[in-house]
Amino acid sequence: MTTHADLGLDLDVRDADAVADRRDELVAAVRDHAGTIAYQLAKLQGGDYGRQELSTPGGTWTVKHEAGELEFLLFSPTSGSDVYVISTKQPPAPASLSTALDDYANFVAAWNEWVGSLSGVLDGVSAEFPEPAPTDGVVAERDRVLDRIRDACSVMAGEIHRYEGDDYGTFTARVDGDRWELKWDEGTVSYLRVGGSGGLYILSQYEAPSAADVREYADSFRGFVDAYNEFVGELESDLAAVDI
Repeated sequence: MTTHADLGLDLDVRDADAVADRRDELVAAVRDHAGTIAYQLAKLQGGDYGRQELSTPGGTWTVKHEAGELEFLLFSPTSGSDVYVISTKQPPAPASLSTALDDYANFVAAWNEWVGSLSGVLDGVSAEFPEPAPTDGVVAERDRVLDRIRDACSVMAGEIHRYEGDDYGTFTARVDGDRWELKWDEGTVSYLRVGGSGGLYILSQYEAPSAADVREYADSFRGFVDAYNEFVGELESDLAAVDI
């Protein structure tokens, strides 16, 4: 059997376990320590996700949290490659970790200085605010107009459904340059829309339009009703001309 000596390779291979173990020990310590910073950052920013960059003499540190848990700690030295001291992927190379840890104390000092700069920033800010005006009156007026529009559309939908005999359908008319469309579903109003497919829903199964939109189109709706009445009048005229 050929041995290392036979190949002229009578060399000892040093075990890297000790270096890896020390690296993992340092990373765990930093994760625990920087995790506190991430938690405090989450409290300060008030969101589920956030990050903060801090400059030091050695470079720039970026701490990122997710729901208050440390997601990563990145060191970008003034010269050289970025080092993910903490990440969700592989641990850093020992030499890169050593470079980052030489500046880690500066990172903590920069954090403390940044937090300190925020101290007292809200001193003297009054928490006494004007009382918000209620919208009850505006909403009531909007709903009053919409109820009248819905009542009129319900009559039109029922009559057209009775005349057409189809379970679904639409009645459209152009008023002041805008296309109005009333869609019925088995005799009840499905929606009333103005302005085409990308237009405004005056009536729908979802939210109501704003009071300003109702005000803008209320007068035009009268024109839509007039167009419906003309349509019915033409039907009556056509039927009257039939002699059986």
